[in-house]
Amino acid sequence: MENTEKTEGQKLVEELFNNKKSGWETATDEEKGLIFKFSDEYMDFLNRSKTEREFVTSAKEILDKNGYRDIKDVENLSAGDKVYSINRDKSMYIAVMGNKKLEEGLNLVGAHIDSPRLDIKPNALYEDTELAYFNTQYYGGIKKYQWTAIPLSIHGVIVKTNGEKIHVNIGENDDDPIFTITDLLPHLAKDQMKKNLSDAIDGEDLNLLIGNVPYKDENVSEKVKLNILKLLNDKYGINEADFLSSELEIVPAFNARSLGFDYSMVAGYGQDDKVCAYSALRAILETNAPDKTAVCILADKEEIGSMGNTGMMSETFDNFIAELLNKSGENRPNLLNKVFCSSSMLSADVGAVYDPIYASVSDKTNAALSAYGVSFDKYTGGKGKSGGSDANAEFIAKIRGILERNNVRYQITELGRVDVGGGGTIAYILADKGVEVIDCGVPVFSMHSPYEVTSKFDIYSAYSAYKAFYREA
Repeated sequence: MENTEKTEGQKLVEELFNNKKSGWETATDEEKGLIFKFSDEYMDFLNRSKTEREFVTSAKEILDKNGYRDIKDVENLSAGDKVYSINRDKSMYIAVMGNKKLEEGLNLVGAHIDSPRLDIKPNALYEDTELAYFNTQYYGGIKKYQWTAIPLSIHGVIVKTNGEKIHVNIGENDDDPIFTITDLLPHLAKDQMKKNLSDAIDGEDLNLLIGNVPYKDENVSEKVKLNILKLLNDKYGINEADFLSSELEIVPAFNARSLGFDYSMVAGYGQDDKVCAYSALRAILETNAPDKTAVCILADKEEIGSMGNTGMMSETFDNFIAELLNKSGENRPNLLNKVFCSSSMLSADVGAVYDPIYASVSDKTNAALSAYGVSFDKYTGGKGKSGGSDANAEFIAKIRGILERNNVRYQITELGRVDVGGGGTIAYILADKGVEVIDCGVPVFSMHSPYEVTSKFDIYSAYSAYKAFYREA
């Protein structure tokens, strides 16, 4: 009869090794049901919220339905109150007031809701060889060749000089037209294909094809351009000059879908960083009367350095916390600095997943694995950790304790091999204020591409981690 008793060495391996295992191996049927349900809701939200403005609009609808109020409409705050502040329709701060005073610190989860894309230039519309185009400028770190020969849609706003704001969303409905950026056929692309990938498509050639029918009048030039302007004038009441005060974004026209025969993954545009932003939003929705005040940050402009008055470098977030202090009756000189220095934060941003097809860029021992849980990057930045935040051991130990008490699967990882690359998040900005912070998010395949891929198990793990952090940090 075979001896099934474990050896001393096997027992030590179980006790001492950091034994990693896919979350799917231990997930119960009940847990799988919760994971798939949450992911379905996430995909529905993502399909309605491809831009930062749309994310804010969708989030506000959910918050209003769940008893949150705009802080502008609130005179006094006490424990259990739920408020939000919207900054120029492109970033948002949400808070659930805790039982402890604000000066004892906040539990912050901060994500960003902008994603790599193409923006239409101010002087955009032109005609060439009886074809109409929009000129574009790319936003964030993209591989330009990935944006050619795919269906694209136009989202955003046009603001007229009388203050009228026109919302644009063309290319998402089945009866909408779509747009594209053409590429060179392989038969004529011999010289193009000799170039480096980064040089194969020039940024100035990312021109959106938008029409071909001329206006019927032999007495005018640029007839196709005129016909496009006539169609836009009929629908929106705009003229060419109104593009000067517009924010129009070009994003993929396809929707997020389940990926794989087993439906185990999500494929969709903008998951960096909307997958973490949505998980953080859902987590704070389910946070009631925490000990410390819970705050969710939904920031703009992270993909281009967090600058601008809707980015995390702006003092608008500091003003929101000052308003919490004012309306809770706590504020006094220099208290804001003390609040930050007493606070803890999960910088909710995605990480790079280990992809065996591109194994050479990763240190597998320290890489995030798909379906192994939410990933924590102790440090970000480039060579020698340059330009990033580096969490201390005491804070990491505290976070590990919270997750393990709540049975949340997690992994401690890094972004690629040493000297290969690097990246940054909003973590360092809050760390500069004195906040204890670590990056914590969902590992992503094909990051910054028009169609990113995530594990549903990891998405649910991130949501569970944020919820536990709000409650216990």
